[in-house]
Amino acid sequence: MIRRLFGVLDEPAAALLRRMLIGLFAGAVLQGVAFTLLVPVLRALIGPTPVDAWAWLAVLAVVWAGHAVCYRDSLMAGYRTGTGLSRTLHHALGDHVARLPLGWFTAARTGELAQLTGKGVQNIMGTPAHLLRPVVTAFVTPLVVVALMFVFDRRLALAALVTLPAIAWAYRWTGRLAAGADHANDAAATEAGGRVLEFAQTQPVLRAFRRTVDGHRMLDAALVAKRDAGRALLLRMVPGLVSFVLVLQLAFTVILLVGCYLVLGGTLGAAELIALLVLAVRFLEPMAAAADLGAAIRMAGNALSRVEAVLAVPPLPEPAESGPAPGGSEVELVDVHFGYRPGEPVLRGVSLRVPERGMTALVGPSGSGKTTITRLVARFFDVDTGSVRIGGVDVRELTTEALMSQISLVFQDVYLFDTTIEDNVRVGRPNAGDDEVRAAARLARVDEIVDRLPDGWATRVGEGGAALSGGERQRVSIARAILKDAPIVLIDEATAALDPENEAAVQDALSALTTDRTLLVIAHRLQTIAAADQIAVLDAGRIVELGRHDELLAAGGRYAGFWAERSRARGWRLASWR
Repeated sequence: MIRRLFGVLDEPAAALLRRMLIGLFAGAVLQGVAFTLLVPVLRALIGPTPVDAWAWLAVLAVVWAGHAVCYRDSLMAGYRTGTGLSRTLHHALGDHVARLPLGWFTAARTGELAQLTGKGVQNIMGTPAHLLRPVVTAFVTPLVVVALMFVFDRRLALAALVTLPAIAWAYRWTGRLAAGADHANDAAATEAGGRVLEFAQTQPVLRAFRRTVDGHRMLDAALVAKRDAGRALLLRMVPGLVSFVLVLQLAFTVILLVGCYLVLGGTLGAAELIALLVLAVRFLEPMAAAADLGAAIRMAGNALSRVEAVLAVPPLPEPAESGPAPGGSEVELVDVHFGYRPGEPVLRGVSLRVPERGMTALVGPSGSGKTTITRLVARFFDVDTGSVRIGGVDVRELTTEALMSQISLVFQDVYLFDTTIEDNVRVGRPNAGDDEVRAAARLARVDEIVDRLPDGWATRVGEGGAALSGGERQRVSIARAILKDAPIVLIDEATAALDPENEAAVQDALSALTTDRTLLVIAHRLQTIAAADQIAVLDAGRIVELGRHDELLAAGGRYAGFWAERSRARGWRLASWR
């Protein structure tokens, strides 16, 4: 555990940890010496010349003073190491997660990351100050006591030494039991936390479809699983803790029996036995206190393993400096093959040229690869084979900052931060002036939303934008993209599930966004499809047709059938009947 802590700490925090460990070791040695000095003190007090105890008490006082200095210094260093460890881990996780491919962020991993950066890091940061100190003391001090017992009576010292392997085995067994159950407990806690958040966020849907009971069932099941996992953790720890205490009691019994045998044999005086038994108690007492701490260290080690697992996920490779600047805003996919999992291809040899300052629409059935193409252009993932190019430059040759400066994203799933409308629009370009923010918002018709809200631009939108409707969140998202003013816009058409009023507003906003830009649009609306300069029809991960609307209709292929189905669906009406 100590070696692993050094692996994640920066140099200033590692220096503090070294200082703490030196202080801990020195303090534990001095504590062992102080305990051992109790033997001559007690022997003098019980013996015929009690006045001889004063000299030993003076030595004992000096040793305890040294121990107090070491204890204080190591304690302060431990607290500073803990805070430094928290800072280092949070920064390391934040910096690393920011460089991971966006495809890594599934719902399960997001919940796991939330659990890890909260309780997980808290468990780890408590290790230096609250766990290492008593555990180091629990083992270094008894070893010093055993070593010094040889000075007074090697037979009792050997009896104590013989018990150490059994004590070490019981300690490790206790830790292993706790570590195994902790994995299940952490997984259950992650699931329960995700279910609580899901239940809170989906109340409108659950109530609209009268599924609150089912929602409760899923939430209750997760909470019951968490309770059962916590109970299993305790049940698995109890046998180990009980066994450890029994082994300690057995060790003391062995020392006591050996001492009594020696006294009855006349080779050890009663006064010396009493003093050595007091020393034996001090030999075992720190170990007893460390029994549950061993399990806690194993749990902290599990949390550190999970941190290390996240940090071990390779980010997308990125050049130290961006390659040549893109020579325009043309987007091109060249013989692209890609799958989210090995052996399950999503795109099979896709080649597509998206001319600059024009609109290319992607159409096709669900699962045909439309969204995957837009995500590869934004480099959510890297292609398996082939290349994705912007302005003739492979996206892998661009830094993330250089790539993102070329692209704006407008997807159906919009996330707004729990702050004001103005702050959410400003995400598009944080250094934009107020006039620029207002102008972008006006083009996206966000000003209409602001005008009817009591706090205007200062209105908070709630977690995820819950205070706004879906169409209003889309308008804020488009305002961000307008404010960013990137030459390439990727749109997963945002009007598919909106009411007519919001659909019209979002269409106007998209019209403002598309001026003089390169657009790659996942299209569902007939109006958007027909207006495209180029339409790519996908099926089973391949482009099966490519051309303009009139050309594809005349060809009578997949696109013509798709258009006919959508046209018939557009004519559907709800009719009254009796």
